[in-house]
Amino acid sequence: MITLGSIPSEYRQPVLFSILALCWGSSFVAIEIGLEYVPPLLFAGLRYALAGAIVLGYAVVVTDQVRPTGRAEWLVVVVAGVFVIALYHGLLYIGELYVSGAVAATIVSTAPILTVAFAGALLPNERLSLVGVIGFVLGLIGVILVVQPSSAALGGDMVVGAAIVFASAIAFALGSVLVRPIESDLPLETLQAWAMLLGAGVLFGWAGLRGESVAAIELTRTALLSYAYLTFVSGVFAFLLYFELLEESGAIQVNLVGYAEPAVAIGVSWIIFGSVVDSLTIVGLLTILAGFVVIKRTAIRSVLRSKWGSTPLEQPPHTGEPTARTDGGIPIESESDACEADAGRPPVDPRE
Repeated sequence: MITLGSIPSEYRQPVLFSILALCWGSSFVAIEIGLEYVPPLLFAGLRYALAGAIVLGYAVVVTDQVRPTGRAEWLVVVVAGVFVIALYHGLLYIGELYVSGAVAATIVSTAPILTVAFAGALLPNERLSLVGVIGFVLGLIGVILVVQPSSAALGGDMVVGAAIVFASAIAFALGSVLVRPIESDLPLETLQAWAMLLGAGVLFGWAGLRGESVAAIELTRTALLSYAYLTFVSGVFAFLLYFELLEESGAIQVNLVGYAEPAVAIGVSWIIFGSVVDSLTIVGLLTILAGFVVIKRTAIRSVLRSKWGSTPLEQPPHTGEPTARTDGGIPIESESDACEADAGRPPVDPRE
């Protein structure tokens, strides 16, 4: 039996990266499939209720702190649970009622660019430079290329769905920025678990306000397979893989998985549905990626030097805060975190 530990060291990071991209990229298509049988907010809530319980069990095993203590740690959990889990996934699932998983994945890949933009606007020590503004504009142009709005299409399903999915990326980015000033040593596994559980509770309450009913759920084999895949593969397994890859390769390289996710979603959509995105969607994705590279040019250059330069890059100790991660969204450091980025975001021992 082949295990992750048996992968040769020279191939380990590319293989883990590819598996993570496959897990999270395919999740957008799995959501699209499951929404045929389960109301969106109940679907997201049920997924993260179970995933959160499992990740909490994992936190019990690998960390020495299994619940938040003190106002700061609970505040981190609340912000991550409400913005990164509940609002992000609630809007994403609702948006996928109108657009395909492939299109949703492409729009969501603007999250790192939006994160930098919000950080520049809200955090006094992270002002967005002129080059950063250019990267942000490239991201918006990429979304426009994907949606291809026209006067005739305004108000149509595609534009409405794209707007809702873009709002989900905004929610994720805003949550990622709001947790930064909060001083907390909560282990990432524990933060992730409690954020999932809290987010699931918010999603259930939101589902009730929206009028979603458990009676509307169709317990078909396809629905159960979609739920199981999202919970155990794209959820629990992918998060554990993310923790391991973050430790081995650093945040910037792991963040790049967000730009492989749309390619995976496009490929899976073609395999399952036979659907093919048009060339403008591909150009839009590449434009969004270009915006990310422009914004993170310094950090990416530092990573490349550390990997292929003549001398290894010294990694300073980390003093930042952990950020909850979710499929289709990317926690990302500011432009000033170039050297720190390759070290990942290790808040405490044991390492994520």
